[in-house]
Amino acid sequence: MSHPHGTATAQAERIPLSLQQDFLRLIDSGTDAGPFGPWYTIVGGWRLSGPLDVATLQGALDDLVVRHESLRTSLVRDGEDSCQVVGGPGSPSLTVHDLSGQGGSRDLQAEELVNEVESTPFPMERTPLIGAVLGRFDERDAVLALAAHHTAVDGWSMQLVVRDLAELYAARRAGRPAVLPDPGQYREFVAWQREYERGPAAEASRAFWRDTLRGARITPVPTDHARGAGLPAATSWHRFLLAEDFRTAVLRLARTTRTTPFMVLLAAYALLLRERGGGEDIVAPTFTPGRMQSRMLDTVGSFYNFVPLRVDLAPCRTFADVLAAVRRTCLAAHTHELPFNDILAAAPELLDAAGTDRTADLAFQVVQSPLIMADQAVGDLSYTAMRRRMLPQPVGSALPDGALWNLELNAPGIVGSVGYLSNLFTSESMVELTIDFQRVLSRVLSRPDQELKNL
Repeated sequence: MSHPHGTATAQAERIPLSLQQDFLRLIDSGTDAGPFGPWYTIVGGWRLSGPLDVATLQGALDDLVVRHESLRTSLVRDGEDSCQVVGGPGSPSLTVHDLSGQGGSRDLQAEELVNEVESTPFPMERTPLIGAVLGRFDERDAVLALAAHHTAVDGWSMQLVVRDLAELYAARRAGRPAVLPDPGQYREFVAWQREYERGPAAEASRAFWRDTLRGARITPVPTDHARGAGLPAATSWHRFLLAEDFRTAVLRLARTTRTTPFMVLLAAYALLLRERGGGEDIVAPTFTPGRMQSRMLDTVGSFYNFVPLRVDLAPCRTFADVLAAVRRTCLAAHTHELPFNDILAAAPELLDAAGTDRTADLAFQVVQSPLIMADQAVGDLSYTAMRRRMLPQPVGSALPDGALWNLELNAPGIVGSVGYLSNLFTSESMVELTIDFQRVLSRVLSRPDQELKNL
């Protein structure tokens, strides 16, 4: 049993940057569209049911900031003096909107509210680095949107945040201490990482990436607009849904081939890249949780790693062959996971093909967090994550470059989104890309042993 106030920091402390934070410096464009700008955020939405008390929710948000240092940490990015500074606890903003009496679909209104929060700037200089917007339909039905700066919070962390917030709220309502695991703090990860980087395991992994990525380039995707055109940069989001037949077929093929849904979907994606001119040597970047230690599983922070997955399609005769190659690639990559800084040092030409005037990289990920809430009762409230957002957005959470696929197996169907820089891509080309992916996926799932030349 733990109490959140046990982790309070008396004064600001200076801590070295993690390699993940250094990676953000590496890709920073120096503009508002970059990773230190006000749109580099992560936003989630939850439907709440039960007798919600706003004052108690504000208190729980305050407790949350005490519990997790990352939510009150500022980044100093001045060359050799770069560091992170942990400040004292503060009170996150909580804005309440009355949504009663508007009529229409509450689910649609809830999604519109989350989109609005995601399109609102959140400067990194503002601490705490998390804020909340609550929309109330009535006394027992609400939508909660949480926004945090992505330098402090990743996707895994966001699920921790709402889990902890729910327990902190319930504890305040019941007048008892919160029952939560020891969160650990991000500074502990940084200290471990600096030690690990000097050890033999990290050196062996660097050697692995030097060998694996020799001569490799991230497979580029042609852009619709030239980088030099000077168009205003914003990140737009196209969202879509694949039918339930796709989800069940992916799960079935993963079981029979001793792979994972991610591997099945990535294998189809590799064929899509080849079809679009990517050649036989496919290098597809993805993101991993990056925590690398079980004691960091309850820690809020920015842990994720950008990992290039190289798949040689030349020897593959069937989709089953592609899937086997992807499986080997993924297992080896996860065994040798390192921050992207290390990987790029081992393969300095990796980004060359995807950074020209008319190309960009297209990252691919499948969301598989075990912490996502679904009608989960905590105290007198129930929480359900909004996992089926379908409304597109012209301005949303920023990507530093290129585009990003997100897929999640969420019955019924597979929920998908593609975020893209609107100064590089058009919405029409993103829609076409998702249609092409659905076509490729449909063909390979129906006959994985069919020769690729016949697909």
